[in-house]
Amino acid sequence: MVLKGFVEGGIASVVAGCTTHPLDLIKVRMQLQGEQSLRNPNPSHGIAFANVNVGATATVSKARAGPIAVLLRVVETEGPLALFSGVSATMLRQLLYSTTRMGLYEIFKDKWRDPGSKPGNLPLVKKIVAGLVAGGVGAAIGNPADVAMVRMQADGRLPVAERRNYTSVVDAIARMVRQEGVTSLWTGSALTVQRAMIVTASQLASYDQFKESILSHGVMHDGIGTHVTASFGAGFVASVASNPVDVIKTRIMNMKPEPGQPAPYSGALDCALKTVKAEGPMALYKGFIPTVTRQGPFTVVLFVTLEQVRKLLKDFSF
Repeated sequence: MVLKGFVEGGIASVVAGCTTHPLDLIKVRMQLQGEQSLRNPNPSHGIAFANVNVGATATVSKARAGPIAVLLRVVETEGPLALFSGVSATMLRQLLYSTTRMGLYEIFKDKWRDPGSKPGNLPLVKKIVAGLVAGGVGAAIGNPADVAMVRMQADGRLPVAERRNYTSVVDAIARMVRQEGVTSLWTGSALTVQRAMIVTASQLASYDQFKESILSHGVMHDGIGTHVTASFGAGFVASVASNPVDVIKTRIMNMKPEPGQPAPYSGALDCALKTVKAEGPMALYKGFIPTVTRQGPFTVVLFVTLEQVRKLLKDFSF
């Protein structure tokens, strides 16, 4: 029974991740809009951020495109298939990160439940702790795929000469190791772990809590309607809780230091301070609409698929 939770969670996560990948790409592109430029060692050539070339000390225009505008720009300049840039990394990330967090969460729920309570039922505080631990472990394991995914999703916004042009997640990881060292695979790992802890605790715990409340109050029976309603609630809670960390994580993972120049950010705090100073505190909620737009469908697909997979595998023990 220990492996069953991992298998069920892994299948549901891969399905959800692949179907909502274009929304995640749009979110990443929006989070990188307006990113403060670095000092350019070659001012005549500018540094590209958000498809805008800037000079040595200039900053990007504060004008920000909305999700529809970003979508149309990607399709127009890169083609429709560009919306699935990095989907191989998404698949690997879900297999490593989400399979681990979903499986561990179910183990903790079973181990920590009060004696005599129904299987899986757990006080909210214990659900949150279970989510924090499971999310942190999963993120540490899946960070290499996460870095590859962010870079592949963001690549199209750079000038052609500056693109990394990874052909797949395997190529991305191999080139990172070869060109930047093994430690580059864990770039931004502290932020990844923090975000994953927040997302997992808020998403999984709130889904269980919403679902249990709906059923206990007799609002709906245990069916797809309940699963969809609880999923949307969980997706919104997770989006609000995780967006600031997600913005910082995206920028740190995507940074590309110029040869002989210091990295754009020295760490998470430095990135957060520079972002707020240059763009205002609400910059930490950049991409919130596509985050919610993505988290809603992702969470719905995740949990609806999970519930159906559980039904299919209920007679199997492994």
